Amino acid sequence: MSDPVPDRRPLSPAAQRALAEAEVRRQAAAAQAKDAAKAKELQGPQGPEPTRYGDWERKGIASDF
Repeated sequence: MSDPVPDRRPLSPAAQRALAEAEVRRQAAAAQAKDAAKAKELQGPQGPEPTRYGDWERKGIASDF
């Protein structure tokens, strides 16, 4: 079987790294989308995630763990 594009030049090392990094980002985005598709928490706190800053925040009061 012949190559469909015989005039294609080999990719530079920088281009190969860029393609590899893009593939890693695509896989990470797919994994994140899969996690986001999971069921939501039942009877959890309303509003933003209380642990979003690394400590527990409730009604404006922050508590470290």
